[in-house]
Amino acid sequence: MALTADSLQKNRKDYRANSLWRLTLRRILRQRSAVVGAIILLVLVLVAIFAPVIAPYDPTFVLIGEEDVKKRSGPCIHLFGCSEDQPQHILGIDGNVRDEFSRVIYGTRVSLFVGLSTVSFAIIVGTILGAIAGFIGGWLDNIIMRILDVLMAFPSLLLAITIVSILGKGLENALLAIAIVTIPIYARVVRASVLSVKENEYVSASRALGAGPLHILWNRVMPNAVSPLIVQGTLGIADAILSAAALSFLGLGAQQPTPEWGQMLGSERSQVFTSPHLVFFPGIAIMITVLAFNLLGDGLRDAIDPRLNQTD
Repeated sequence: MALTADSLQKNRKDYRANSLWRLTLRRILRQRSAVVGAIILLVLVLVAIFAPVIAPYDPTFVLIGEEDVKKRSGPCIHLFGCSEDQPQHILGIDGNVRDEFSRVIYGTRVSLFVGLSTVSFAIIVGTILGAIAGFIGGWLDNIIMRILDVLMAFPSLLLAITIVSILGKGLENALLAIAIVTIPIYARVVRASVLSVKENEYVSASRALGAGPLHILWNRVMPNAVSPLIVQGTLGIADAILSAAALSFLGLGAQQPTPEWGQMLGSERSQVFTSPHLVFFPGIAIMITVLAFNLLGDGLRDAIDPRLNQTD
């Protein structure tokens, strides 16, 4: 009978978990912004995965001596009337005689990697700090949060520039700098959620049954405190992509010949009137990517917030 009762209890838990996931998925699908953002993001992911198939050239390949093209020449599309005698370059040629379309396509990989890697690192560190501060409290909470408050007192971009200036130019150092300046945001989100959840009755019941602090924190508190973190992380990816593009634009992030959109903008910013396509297309790519994550984040926030879904 004991085994049967345990099996029934496990089945009930699995059923409740599956029901909660299905309910959350239905709520997300009702949010048009989340659906649109997810579709755009799916397209970007597919572009990043199949970049070698989509891009006609290697993004770092210089066409001098290979084709009769001039640097910063405009787009040439045979379907739209460009002479068949000229090689086709959908978005034109950049200042180093490389195919702009191929660089924009491969830039999708760089930007998605930038957003996911920096936010993942910041979430891991911020979650650990926020969970410890919120669950233990006392003097440890004060020390952790005051240090994070000092970090938040500086403008994030200026602090990132300072960190990169100390560590040296490069995409890796730029990612580390962006992650460091965003850690306090996730730590504060997790701390606030933990402070709210740890006062619930089921947490008190676990303590009364003799559960240890780590068991309570990992199995009772954190599963019910991650919803705001998911939303903040989705929105944070967009901010991380913008910050990385800004650092690369200033010459502190990705360096030549890395196909990063911010670096592409920075290297051709003086050609905005003579060769606007070299500025327009990387800027559009940044806008679409940031828009996708913002739409998805807004939709997730509206779907997960129970105050907005009382009719369910």
